[in-house]
Amino acid sequence: MNQNVLFFIKHKSEVKYLSADMTVYQALNEMKEYKYTAVPVINYDGSYLGTITEGDFLWYIMNDGSFHTKIKHVVRKDFCKPVNVNTDINELFSQSLNQNFVPIIDDRYIFIGIVTRKKILEQLISERT
Repeated sequence: MNQNVLFFIKHKSEVKYLSADMTVYQALNEMKEYKYTAVPVINYDGSYLGTITEGDFLWYIMNDGSFHTKIKHVVRKDFCKPVNVNTDINELFSQSLNQNFVPIIDDRYIFIGIVTRKKILEQLISERT
């Protein structure tokens, strides 16, 4: 396979993501609308902050109870680690084994999109046929 990360990317304009300055309440409403269980979180400057999950919200609410807190204080930065757009394709594949999507960033840590595990599997299957 001779592709790079960009071959697989779903551009930011096609991806649902949350703003770091949204409240827990606003973010939960967005996730309900999207029907996603995990969503990337982007800072005001477009940089990738992390990915937040339904479970993150559940544990936060159980421990704190505030729906008015900004989600930048809730998001786990160690979950769903991003890869650089210039990352080796094998590293991308390896990262996708541990999560449903891999956030893609540029050299400035700006979020540019995601690569889904589904897209990778579809490509691998099509190459075998």
